[in-house]
Amino acid sequence: MRRIRIAVRKFDPFENALRRQFAAFAREGGEPLELELEPLELNDLHARLFVRGGLGDGSLDLAFLSTDWLAEAQSAGLIENLRTHLAHAPIPDFPTAWSPSLVRLADFAGGLWGLPYHDGPECLIYRKDLLQAAGLPVPDTWEDFHATARRLHAPERELYGTTLALYPDGHNGFYDFCIHVWSRGGEPFGPGARPQLRSAQAESALDFLRHLARDEAAIAPGARSLDSVKAGLLFCAGKVALMANWFGFAALAETWSESRVKGCVEVAPLPMGPGGRSVSLNVFWVITLARGSRQKDLAWSFLRHLATAPMDKLTTLEGAIGVRRSTWADAQVNRLVPFYHRLDALHEHARELPLHPRLAEVSHVIDELLARALDTEEPSRLLLCEAQKRLEAILQ
Repeated sequence: MRRIRIAVRKFDPFENALRRQFAAFAREGGEPLELELEPLELNDLHARLFVRGGLGDGSLDLAFLSTDWLAEAQSAGLIENLRTHLAHAPIPDFPTAWSPSLVRLADFAGGLWGLPYHDGPECLIYRKDLLQAAGLPVPDTWEDFHATARRLHAPERELYGTTLALYPDGHNGFYDFCIHVWSRGGEPFGPGARPQLRSAQAESALDFLRHLARDEAAIAPGARSLDSVKAGLLFCAGKVALMANWFGFAALAETWSESRVKGCVEVAPLPMGPGGRSVSLNVFWVITLARGSRQKDLAWSFLRHLATAPMDKLTTLEGAIGVRRSTWADAQVNRLVPFYHRLDALHEHARELPLHPRLAEVSHVIDELLARALDTEEPSRLLLCEAQKRLEAILQ
């Protein structure tokens, strides 16, 4: 019996959706098939694919990659150019059925290196019932965001104003820092991923994040042990009033059977920084075809199946975020999650990180920068200068 092996980011909605999607695929094909999922946390997934050779050694057919990792995988020759497979077995409505922002990140160096699976840019996620009860407007600046978190903070009721996801996995801490620089009118990276951390905007961003992370009158404890998933689940448990996080966690709060905040959730664009504007981030999960797979035609057939409208909708109904515009506008989906149709508008504010094969290393330098900002009283300007030097050495 043939078996498709997939390394996946550990997250119940991903795993549950893939099992149902594979069952439908096997029924339609009429051939006995098995699915082998390998769910891994973020750093473990990166190590499995790149350090332990999973993309090239034949042990995997497909793999979830963050768009941050695509250039690293492509430059090392570890993933298939999907244009070849599209030419032989096209996806009928690709790419017109997807937002351009979900295709262009995987379209570089003369190839297409993955298909989008799970989307949802960062946005402001908040409890509308709490803001209404307190007579508070939706914050549109970071200063108002912090003040609102302080107003709603009630640890005696296990309700915290906000949270940060500062676990050093090269993920949300890095992303939040970039968003805060952008929202203040700065640019953390220039052409060719050149670091630009010696700026007033970067200093203001770091000052804000270190101050918020230390404010026990505004933030949930243990932010440094939280990744984006755990922060999202804390919101679903009714313990966080508002946060900057991925759209998917707002949707999960409306669809998950264990959510305690159904009907109380709303989303809005991220707040603005001083002198800046609202900016989001476009980072998402793609599924790639491993160069070492010994059954590429079967793996491609399953990828084509995942890209169909019914399967994309199934991804959403399981609690992840579908990537097709048809899913975003679907009446059933919007009855379950009334703000789902706003994904198109949120993408209009989304920026992208530079494509660079060493971006994962860059992200860990920023993680360490944030850790030192929280652990020491060293001025942000000096910490940023040190991080700049380290990044210049990495990105030469």
